[in-house]
Amino acid sequence: MSDQDRLYVRTPEFARIAERIEHVNTLTSRLNALPYEDKAARYALLSEIIGRPVPSSVTVYPPFHTHHGLGIDFGEHVFVNQGCTFMDNVGQGGIRLGDGVLIGPRTTLIATDHPLVASERSEYLTMASITVEADAWIGAGVTVLPGVTIGRGAVVGAGTVVTKDVPPHTLVTGPAGFPRKRWDG
Repeated sequence: MSDQDRLYVRTPEFARIAERIEHVNTLTSRLNALPYEDKAARYALLSEIIGRPVPSSVTVYPPFHTHHGLGIDFGEHVFVNQGCTFMDNVGQGGIRLGDGVLIGPRTTLIATDHPLVASERSEYLTMASITVEADAWIGAGVTVLPGVTIGRGAVVGAGTVVTKDVPPHTLVTGPAGFPRKRWDG
């Protein structure tokens, strides 16, 4: 793993990111406390969290949690159901959602991780982007781990833990995201 995939904890860069995380936790707390019908305020806060306007065709139901925000990119007509968590980061740990992506409730996208070696876990974080290509559907309670691409039109069944790339137009299910079916189109 190269240094660009790592964020060392005892650095000025990490201190800046930690400040951003504190700020975004405040913003998401406000976002999740808004009355449901106050869509304009939700869009304004979500735009502040990701650092740019959210496309008007995007729907994100609260509660929604993220720890950084600036690494999230929403395509058009994205739907994110209730209780989702996006652990993003700038650079190598972003989350990109293509046009028409559907995300079920309680889904977690984690683009940031800790090293496996115990002595290194408090030294740095590892980061790898997550990409969900256009028209993919992620079911309820799915967890997507760092570095995964979910292909165009793919379906990830409820409760699946996705640890490796999902080919386009493929259904994956189960604790390790086993391919079940592939189709064209």
